[in-house]
Amino acid sequence: MDIRAIRYFVETVRHNSFTHAANELCVTQSTVSKMVRQLEDELGHALLHREGRGVRLTDIGRVVFERGQEALGVMQRLQRDIADLTELSRGQLTVGIPPTVNLFFPAIIQSFRRAYPLIELTIQEAGGKVIEERVQSGELEVGVTVLPVAPQSGLASSELGSFPICLVGTAKSAWADQAMPGLGVLHGQDVVMLNDDYSLSRRLQMALDQAGVRPHVVAQSGQWDFLLSMALAGMGTALLPQPLLDRLQMPADAVVRPLHVPDLLWQVGLIWRADRYLSHAARAWLAVCEHTR
Repeated sequence: MDIRAIRYFVETVRHNSFTHAANELCVTQSTVSKMVRQLEDELGHALLHREGRGVRLTDIGRVVFERGQEALGVMQRLQRDIADLTELSRGQLTVGIPPTVNLFFPAIIQSFRRAYPLIELTIQEAGGKVIEERVQSGELEVGVTVLPVAPQSGLASSELGSFPICLVGTAKSAWADQAMPGLGVLHGQDVVMLNDDYSLSRRLQMALDQAGVRPHVVAQSGQWDFLLSMALAGMGTALLPQPLLDRLQMPADAVVRPLHVPDLLWQVGLIWRADRYLSHAARAWLAVCEHTR
């Protein structure tokens, strides 16, 4: 079975598109379609239903997708193990970093490249939830997410920084006259939040559920500046980490208050599988992060 065909199939499912998979793989759409058909012919079963511009997995396709991810993880670990024989004189390392936390990493990336110039470092951007899944499956050795991770995930973690989460809105916001508002001020109020692919969104939702607070989520997005613009237009309260607010252009009439919940902070951390072998390159990355933070 051609491992390329498995990779092309997995990327097609992930992107829900032959075209987007082709762009990711830097090949033509016809090449991706041909490889997927070749895999279907070899297995003797349809794996995908073509639906307009998207695709839908068959029952067998779902199993092949799950096992295909595992196979790709095995292949990547094999490549890393072989590269280790040269003691970091060459090799590759892919690190998963959410776009929401990439502001912490220019100095770290610079330090790593300076210390290990022959290691090909690739940054893979995705939501924290997706990165956690890829580290769990072995597709990624190391990643970054918003802590804490679930205890049953099997992931080890190390905090890089911990910062307050702020409420952002206008002078008409229900909490605008409070210096240190808690979660309760959001009960029944309109809010705009990150979409569910982000670990911070999951963390906030857990805290709201535990506090019995039921806000009205009017919009979700993966773009910080869009959430900010909606909040400042009076559509609802945005919940944003302080470091990101420091980077965004805030108008003079914006109302910002730190959320007064002691155990609810924006904790950015490294993650990896403690029960699996880590390449020298991955261990070097963790060491550089610890030294540079």
